[in-house]
Amino acid sequence: MTPEERLIRYARLVVEVGANVQPGQMVRVVAQPEHLDFVRAVAEVAYERGAKYVEVVYADPHVRRSRIRHAPEDTLDWSPPWTLTLLDELTREHGAFISITGDAEPELLADLDPKRIAKTRPRLVAEKALKETGEGNIAWTIVGYPNPGWAETVFGEPDVERLWDAVAVATRLDEDDPVAAWRAHIEKLAVRTAMLDERAFDAVRFRGPGTDLTVGLIKGSHWISGSEMSTFGTEMVPNMPTEEIFTSPDRRRTQGTVRATMPLVVNGQIVRDLAMRFEQGRVTEVTATTGAELVRAEMATDDGASKLGEVSIVDGDSRVGKTGIVFFDTLFDENAACHIAYGVGFSKVVPGGEAMSREALLELGINDSTVHTDFMIGSPEVEVDGIEQGGAVVPILRAGEWQLT
Repeated sequence: MTPEERLIRYARLVVEVGANVQPGQMVRVVAQPEHLDFVRAVAEVAYERGAKYVEVVYADPHVRRSRIRHAPEDTLDWSPPWTLTLLDELTREHGAFISITGDAEPELLADLDPKRIAKTRPRLVAEKALKETGEGNIAWTIVGYPNPGWAETVFGEPDVERLWDAVAVATRLDEDDPVAAWRAHIEKLAVRTAMLDERAFDAVRFRGPGTDLTVGLIKGSHWISGSEMSTFGTEMVPNMPTEEIFTSPDRRRTQGTVRATMPLVVNGQIVRDLAMRFEQGRVTEVTATTGAELVRAEMATDDGASKLGEVSIVDGDSRVGKTGIVFFDTLFDENAACHIAYGVGFSKVVPGGEAMSREALLELGINDSTVHTDFMIGSPEVEVDGIEQGGAVVPILRAGEWQLT
């Protein structure tokens, strides 16, 4: 297979399975300049599928760096009204959104003020994008594109072909029929999701080196896995790769300590050796060898930023985990191990949640925030248990192996 054929094969997987682009649909693609070749392949396939229009936005991290350094303080969270209008149109037109990751310079912002970094984000755009994609009003997917800078971060050298090999394994692009392989994988995750829903655990507990964390769940909520349905009836796979089964916990009921098992790339910096303490749902202590101030600044964004919006279970069969690679990209690394996320939760985990008011969701326990940051807490050394309403403990993962039947 030539590099050109591989690129189109990957683009087809993303467009046809990830975003599941439909004839007449508007498509928005957000990428970095280093992703140009892949963006063109995605646009080619999307138009082949009958897309009405493909809107491409190149988010240049160097431009963001300049804004962080020089823009007036009171403009850092400003949102362009035309972007808000575009999101309104994507929602009204039942559009699709494809986000491409693979940061060529993940530590570009490491020398800047963490508080200004955390604040420099279009707040209203972030709120709207999280709401509309989270509720399924826009079909969406996130994918990674190998490039020299990303390979340099992962391997210490710009070995793009080696990174392509790893990405192909993680996304099932190495299969004879990647689409069929994805269908089978999604079904496997759905079966496990049903097992967790049937158990209706009151809480999930993680125990391992530096970790003893109990995450309370919302009564009547359900778990979600790889495939989701938009509100206009198209199936999508929001994360490619995806190996997780996740839900939104009760934001008031997380207790204990947790240690990250992998580095976290957030806002242009690598956070290493992250650890947190939770009391009554809120993070009360953050430590890290690098990046602690950045995490604290992000958690100070709003009242919900220091509470959990997601808890996810990933077992040792994960294709991403089996590569043995730290990708320094949350899309991939979160699918290598169990993880949690501080920030906004998902209304769709409770029956009728998409139609509920913010106040009603808060009353149930769904977190509200303008941020959503995942970090990895799982490993073969971390045991995962489900805690039943009466207090009985049921093993979910041991040494990374799935225990429920």
